[in-house]
Amino acid sequence: MTHDRKHIAMITRTYTVEGMTCQHCVTAVRSEVGRIPGVTEVAVDLDHGAVTVTGEPVDDNAVRAAVDEAGYRVTN
Repeated sequence: MTHDRKHIAMITRTYTVEGMTCQHCVTAVRSEVGRIPGVTEVAVDLDHGAVTVTGEPVDDNAVRAAVDEAGYRVTN
């Protein structure tokens, strides 16, 4: 039996996010960005205002929209 699997390279990108100030912010951003198809991990660094997204290639506009939906703004 042969399995035809595609190997898709995982990428990691870090975005600067404005407006996050508490753990609720972290949870909201992680939840919204984590819903994007292809995303496998979302790490939020509250101290530096950074969100690191790992997964299959993800459209930057999708990340921006998800962060916006959570109530914050990507600044880079």
